Amino acid sequence: MRLSAPRLLHRGPAPAPKMRRLRSAQTLTLLLSSVFLWIFCQVNGVHGALPTTQKCDETLASPLPHTAFTSSSVFSNGYAPGYAKLNRRGGAGGWSPLDSDHYQWLQVDLGSRRQVSGIATQGRYSSSDWTTRYRLLYSDKGRNWKPYHQDGNIWAFSGNSNSESAVRHELQQGIVARFLRLIPLAWSEEGRIGLRIEVYGCSYWADVINFDGQGVISYRFKVKKMKIIKDVIALRFKTSESEGVILHGEGQQGDYITLELRMAKLLLQINLGSNQYGSIMGHTSVTTGSLLDDNHWHSVVIERYRRNVNFTLDRHTQHFRTNGEFDHLDLDYELSFGGMPYSGKPVGGGRKNFKGCMESINYNGDNITDLARRKKLDTSSFRNLSFSCMETHTFPVFFNATSFLQLPGRANHNTVSVGFQFRTWNPDGLLLFSNLDDGTLEISLEDSKIIVHINVTKAAKNYRADLASGSGLNDGQWHAIRLVAKENFAMLTIDGEEMSAVRSTSPLSITTGGTYHLGGYFLQTLFPPSQRSFQGCMQSIVVDDQPADLQALEKGTVGAFENVSLDMCAIIDRCMPNHCEHGGRCKQTWDSFSCTCDGTGYSGATCHTSIYEPSCEAYKHMGRSSDTYWIDPDGSGPLGPFRVNCNMTEDKVWTTVVNNLPPKTIITGSSRERRTVLQVNYSASMDQVTAITTSAEYCEQQIAYSCRMSRLLNTPGDGTPYTWWVGRGSEKHFYWGGSGPGIQKCACGIDRNCTDPKYDCNCDADAKQWREDSGLLIYKEHLPVSQVAVGDTNRPGSEAKITVGPLRCQGDDNYWNAASFTTPSSYLHFATFHGEISADISFYFKTSAPYGVFLENLGNTDFIRLELKSPKVVSFSFDVGNGPVELTVHSATPLNDDQWHRVMAERNVKEAVLQLDQTYRASRLAPPQGHTRLELFSQLYVGAAGGQRGFLGCIRALRMNGITLDLEERAKVTPGVKPGCQGHCTSFGMYCRNGGKCVEKYNGYLCDCSATAYDGPFCTRDVGGFFEAGTLVKYNFLPEALAGASKDTKALTHQLMSHEVNLTKEVVAFSFRTFSAPAILMYLSSKTQDYLAVVLRQNGSLQVRYSLGGLKEPFVIEVDQRNLANGQPHSIDMTRDNRTITIQLDHYPPVSYNLPDASDTRLNLVKTLFLGKVYETGHIDPVLIERYNTPGFVGCLSRVQFNGIAALKSALRTSTRAQAAPAAAQPDKQPAAASPASYQGNLVESNCGASPLTIPPMSAATDPWHLDNTDAEFPFNEERVIPDGVNRDSAIIGGIIAVVIFTILCTLVFLIRYMFRHKGTYHTNEAKGSGESATESADTAIIGTDNPETIDESKKEWFI
Repeated sequence: MRLSAPRLLHRGPAPAPKMRRLRSAQTLTLLLSSVFLWIFCQVNGVHGALPTTQKCDETLASPLPHTAFTSSSVFSNGYAPGYAKLNRRGGAGGWSPLDSDHYQWLQVDLGSRRQVSGIATQGRYSSSDWTTRYRLLYSDKGRNWKPYHQDGNIWAFSGNSNSESAVRHELQQGIVARFLRLIPLAWSEEGRIGLRIEVYGCSYWADVINFDGQGVISYRFKVKKMKIIKDVIALRFKTSESEGVILHGEGQQGDYITLELRMAKLLLQINLGSNQYGSIMGHTSVTTGSLLDDNHWHSVVIERYRRNVNFTLDRHTQHFRTNGEFDHLDLDYELSFGGMPYSGKPVGGGRKNFKGCMESINYNGDNITDLARRKKLDTSSFRNLSFSCMETHTFPVFFNATSFLQLPGRANHNTVSVGFQFRTWNPDGLLLFSNLDDGTLEISLEDSKIIVHINVTKAAKNYRADLASGSGLNDGQWHAIRLVAKENFAMLTIDGEEMSAVRSTSPLSITTGGTYHLGGYFLQTLFPPSQRSFQGCMQSIVVDDQPADLQALEKGTVGAFENVSLDMCAIIDRCMPNHCEHGGRCKQTWDSFSCTCDGTGYSGATCHTSIYEPSCEAYKHMGRSSDTYWIDPDGSGPLGPFRVNCNMTEDKVWTTVVNNLPPKTIITGSSRERRTVLQVNYSASMDQVTAITTSAEYCEQQIAYSCRMSRLLNTPGDGTPYTWWVGRGSEKHFYWGGSGPGIQKCACGIDRNCTDPKYDCNCDADAKQWREDSGLLIYKEHLPVSQVAVGDTNRPGSEAKITVGPLRCQGDDNYWNAASFTTPSSYLHFATFHGEISADISFYFKTSAPYGVFLENLGNTDFIRLELKSPKVVSFSFDVGNGPVELTVHSATPLNDDQWHRVMAERNVKEAVLQLDQTYRASRLAPPQGHTRLELFSQLYVGAAGGQRGFLGCIRALRMNGITLDLEERAKVTPGVKPGCQGHCTSFGMYCRNGGKCVEKYNGYLCDCSATAYDGPFCTRDVGGFFEAGTLVKYNFLPEALAGASKDTKALTHQLMSHEVNLTKEVVAFSFRTFSAPAILMYLSSKTQDYLAVVLRQNGSLQVRYSLGGLKEPFVIEVDQRNLANGQPHSIDMTRDNRTITIQLDHYPPVSYNLPDASDTRLNLVKTLFLGKVYETGHIDPVLIERYNTPGFVGCLSRVQFNGIAALKSALRTSTRAQAAPAAAQPDKQPAAASPASYQGNLVESNCGASPLTIPPMSAATDPWHLDNTDAEFPFNEERVIPDGVNRDSAIIGGIIAVVIFTILCTLVFLIRYMFRHKGTYHTNEAKGSGESATESADTAIIGTDNPETIDESKKEWFI
């Protein structure tokens, strides 16, 4: 039980031990209130002799006679231990030993076993003698001492700082003992050890039974068979044996319960029933405790209600549920204590009976020990039943790293014979060392094995014998060593196993030296041992066939020792209880433990912190793309990580969890009386899936029922449906996909379009034809679907098929749960934070303030606080009773930059860690001894508290020990705090790439890629297309070309191009992939003779042509002489600023070119951008037409951008919108143009022309643009009818081409006249049909042009 806080009469120099509040035993949360009360009454009966109505706080030492006090030594008669009573001034005013060193002790005999709850100390009256630190040992018989443990360590109490003030400590772990011994560890620097003490507690009495390993107590039931739904079993035991059955009961149906010691651990096995087919296996096995063979008392309580069990050992409780589906424990005849009257079912015969003592045995309210004393139970198997505990005393010795034990042996003898038992956690250590007359003997533990080295030097010749045996001997168990060495023979035996003893017949001649060192050897010697010290315990020491007299050693009459603790084994199992969480494996040495977290999904000193993000939403905002990820929705909580599919769309993040039910699973032979139940299992547990749906904004799951003469919901009406589905919480639901809770209809019934209007489901019409009812289930509190029960497929000809789709959820409310703190005094308050042993806190914050407290929670002296201490410093401070600890991280840049920053803090029994933005980290190890439990009682304050500097800004996704605090809901009712927080783009806008714009949302952001040549959540997916022969993309810049365009489209075009009609700068970027040449990749026309062209020549080389006027011929740049029509992706990035042109091809360095001085620098009256091929009605360079324009570009273009305009993407999206929403206009009406971009021919969206992401060439297996690695098709043989390209008869096409060629020849003479003249300003009146008709080809529009263009000086020319 946890006791009250320390009541200090005077505060000592060191922090007072952490005191504990009263806490009842942990009980099952599923029990009814009456069962709670019943169990409480039974558990109280365990300590029936303890007072339950009054405080256990009597003074126990003061009333004792002087003879009850003894000590290691006395300074003089006036300093006798009998004067060591609190506030007494007799004698010299207290006890002082002869020498002030670490071997002194003061002992109190309480007369009988007492319950001890507290202890107080004073210095010697009116002196400079006091004790500043001490340890407390206790025992029943004055032997085999046990040190008082607290917080997993041998506890050192803080003592006094003067001679008069008393310091009292309440014991966190109440003890029962007769003898107490105080060991001074530190004392007054001005004087010597001085002590006066008081012990607080109360009387204790319990019936004790001594079990001799043969006898068994049989508790027979009142009826032959017991069907038990609830149990409370409580007892206390002590033993020096590591094996033995404590209790056992079984039934003929296979039920059983067994509690036994296995390797000094407590094993509970219970089976509430298994069926004969083996499909239900009820066996459950749970292990707890360690080192229980220490011959000290241990208390056990087993509480069971149905399948819920609390298993408590020494106040450490494990809660578990038994396997199987049964609730009752069916036992026959009896329950036996101390062993098994016959072979039991779990393992069978061969198990030992318990040997040791038990007291206060209670079974469901019956006091077994009292019944045995009154001979109400069968104890006939005992040879001599004893109601007092028979001590089987051994004399252990405890070694630390500076200890040794020196024992005498036989000198000048030709045989070495030594033996002892040891236990340790360390893999290495020196067990025994002896200087022989002519050599050395060493027994060491090396790598958990026993190694024996015997070195003998005779006549200048060295003889050596080495023996090795055993493995894993550092397991904390007692292991026996026996070594016999004599002339030409040595034998090493481990744990008495003679059959596996190791022997050596090396030539040796041994003469003993007569002295043996155990546990350490620190003297200089010619042949030193390989190990110097040992940490652990030894007992049953035999030297040269004589048992060591350790009591004489303690009195100083034989041998010697240094820094050892006699008659005590202070070994601690630091892995019990196991502080390694989430399945981490605990490893320990004598001083500490460590956790191995490999394969758990968690990290940290105790495997507490999840290495995965909580949701797909979090992965997206780390810049990740769609993929399969591990997520951990509750972080450090009990749910383990699991895999989901994350689909990152432009504005949503979808999480998908698949199930194992095949689509269209066929169901036959079911009826209302015998429904076929389909179990739907998911790739995650139901608790894990529930965590997703709980935090999601929206969830959906497709469900479909295909039927033929199989009814579904039995509509119309509210009758019992033939088929239903089971959702979360095992609740039946009678609505179907497309409907909602409480509405027993299908989707067609809601939409009123069922095939038979008399029914609300298609299948309820019971038609002989196949029908289907399907739709989405969207009430996320009911999802996912766990079962479907089908009940109408047993008639002739009836059949059904069930499909349950994956669960799809969108969003994560926890990730965006935020609050804005608008005043320094505003805060949110929540329930007290419970992170006693381990605590983790994580959140995001953004602020423009230089400081502020993020959160704080207080206790009596404990506290925990996170704050922004300065613009570059975040602090994590706490106190668990050892004094305040503060960790700080320093950022290189200011944190009050109004951007999101992430803080993660963790504290556990091993260390404390503070991390900022996954970049800056600080850690601090916990002290080797000290308090470990963080005890808080105030409310948790977020934002400000206790007069601290308040926080101004936003906090979101505040998660504490895996639980997300609902900041938004609390902020709605709190003045000075607003729910939500804007400004996500300041932190996440960097993830919007390639010119994408970050757009704020209430719960996040999205990347607007509309003005880029890219798509995807972060504008990183190239948008491209595959061009077949003759395909072209056309983008009109002139406003008159948008006569029928929408208002929004006109505004967009005007905004983009109003200041770029006459260009002196161009920025061009695209990538391509093709096998064919020549071809025009891009052509920019104008109303004048100016143009820009990027072409592939016949040899596949790349050429850029600029015609800006002022030159007789266009300015031509041969970019590269290589053949780029090689089927590989190539990228071009080109800029022009006045005369300077810079071109970068692929990954090669940019190259600059300069226009000649005679060239103009303005590209006037930009008109149209063409991709793939040119059809123009103005001046076109005849070289382009003749050499490069036929048959047109065949291949892939991607990420095409010209001065911020994504022409190819715009054309593809225009087509997609047109196909998705076809015009509903009358046939005689012409549809209005929706965009300045259009295309003709077959254009298929594909990123096959995407530019490479890595510089070195890649193999096809790893090339991301290789067709096998993309979703894009390379549609060489694809035929598709598209709106802008209408199929024509070949004769018509041939005629049109002939007319065009003829027209060109006829006008060539007129064109030559103006070829090299200065430029004029042209006004073109385009044929209306070319812009207005979506069904006419460009050729028809050109032919139909009958309105010649007019020149300002009345000179007429016809442009083709």
